[in-house]
Amino acid sequence: MASPSQKGIVITIPVLVLSVAAAAVFLFFLLSSLSSSPPCTCSPSSSLTPTPVVTTTASSAVSGGSVEEEVGDRRISPSRDDIEWIKDQIRANGLHMQDNVLRKGINPRTRAQQLEDLNNFKGISHYEGSEANNHTALPCPGELLVEEHHSNYGEPWAGGRDVFEFLAESSHLTSNSRVLEIGCGTLRVGLHFVRYLKPEHFHCLEKDELSLMAAFRYELPSQGLLHKRPLIVRGDDLDFTKFGSDVVYDLIYASAVFLHMPDKLVWVGLERLVNRLKPYDGRIFVSHNLKFCSRLGGEECTKRLSSLGLEFLGKHTHDSLLFNHYEIWFEFRRSKA
Repeated sequence: MASPSQKGIVITIPVLVLSVAAAAVFLFFLLSSLSSSPPCTCSPSSSLTPTPVVTTTASSAVSGGSVEEEVGDRRISPSRDDIEWIKDQIRANGLHMQDNVLRKGINPRTRAQQLEDLNNFKGISHYEGSEANNHTALPCPGELLVEEHHSNYGEPWAGGRDVFEFLAESSHLTSNSRVLEIGCGTLRVGLHFVRYLKPEHFHCLEKDELSLMAAFRYELPSQGLLHKRPLIVRGDDLDFTKFGSDVVYDLIYASAVFLHMPDKLVWVGLERLVNRLKPYDGRIFVSHNLKFCSRLGGEECTKRLSSLGLEFLGKHTHDSLLFNHYEIWFEFRRSKA
């Protein structure tokens, strides 16, 4: 008796080969897609929550620990780590302040003595006769070479850096910002803005001829800043037309200037400046006091500012980095577009 036939699934060799090949192709594409996408290591909410940005003034940057202020891609004020580093260098070298006396290789001279030496001896190596004026591209008066103008401010020249740090950080400037200084003098503050900003982005109105000579004939060339082409205009009537009609500033400031002007002229100047200030984000800073405003009385002062489209934001003080001194500043913004 014949045995019953067995039932089952018959798989031929060609079908088996095709199935294995298809599976291999599928596995290949699956692995390729997984390897081309790097694993995500971020938290689920990181794409929704912006990273907070901490900003600080120069004085708080020094005392506040590791916070470092950067405007654009460049730090402005020193951090606490910077201060500790320079102190460590002084300690490591065993340095102590010494009297400035005559010693080998160093001949201490006052500015008056330097000027006398320059006029009488012209330096150790110099040209004589007809050659005397043929080798100096931009001859500078001796008074400027010995930096007598650095003593014109009643406080150390280094204070200009303090002002720059405070204003630049308070106004959140970048190198692309535009700045106008009213009364830049010999560029005690302005030099730092000229160096920091892009060419032609620093403007100044100054009336004093000696200060302008010091700025043009000594400070800018000696600091290697001629290529920055700052626009510095001589004038004493707060006429800003020479700066162009289409320039809008991120910062306008007046350091110890308005207190020497008649109140009426200050108000005229503010009226002319309002439309040159960037709305809302731009800032006007005035130092020392607001007597041109306070003499009107509180309510009248606010009303006058409002009529110009200006808003008073507050009073600030800023400490010096190098000497016992602080600056007082009053901040305004343009409240209307």
